[in-house]
Amino acid sequence: SAGEEGRMINVMIADDQDIIRASMKIALEMNEDMAVRAMARSGREALELLAQTPVDIILMDIRMPELDGVLATKAVKERYPNVGIIILTTFDDDDYVYSALKYGASGYLLKGGSVQELAGAIRTVAAGGNILNPDVTNKVVKLFSRMAQGSYVAEADLQGLRTLTHTERSIAQLVGRGLSNKEISTALSLSEGTVRNGLSTALSKLNLRDRTQLALWAVQIGLSQMKGEGMK
Repeated sequence: SAGEEGRMINVMIADDQDIIRASMKIALEMNEDMAVRAMARSGREALELLAQTPVDIILMDIRMPELDGVLATKAVKERYPNVGIIILTTFDDDDYVYSALKYGASGYLLKGGSVQELAGAIRTVAAGGNILNPDVTNKVVKLFSRMAQGSYVAEADLQGLRTLTHTERSIAQLVGRGLSNKEISTALSLSEGTVRNGLSTALSKLNLRDRTQLALWAVQIGLSQMKGEGMK
């Protein structure tokens, strides 16, 4: 049933290396619920192609000529907010990854991961979820907490923290550590429904779009590093 036309996930690959685009296309099209509709060599080309070929997901290399993955993400999300973007990165791109997530990417994967991981990530994002690779998350968390120890945290962010209830704050803290709703419900002895509700009220109080942004916020203000409040 995954192969039904209505359920197809249309993908664009944006990467300046021909061999990576070609091999990814072959690998992805082995999944019968995926079709690679467009291939771009730069962020600018990705935007041009998107105007002619609507897709659900863009696999976006972070470092490309003309318009890098960060600025291309920003431009795509401004014009096509419903297109999901997965950033492809290597280990040394922390600052870029942070910026791309801030502009609305749904997550990131390390280049050279397995085909199953890539296909799984595409399905997750197509279904409205997001993906934070734990290896990279830990690196990004360390980077943010260094930034947060500087004078990086805006007063508004700390004000936002004060508007959260004890439960919402604990949920935000664990989202910042990369836990899923299920793991959070276990850690805090709450039902998954309560976790989902706490998550959505925290998002609306803080004026954030999704759990990726909440995770970034929690890390940025140093909340994810604080000693667990109310942790069982």
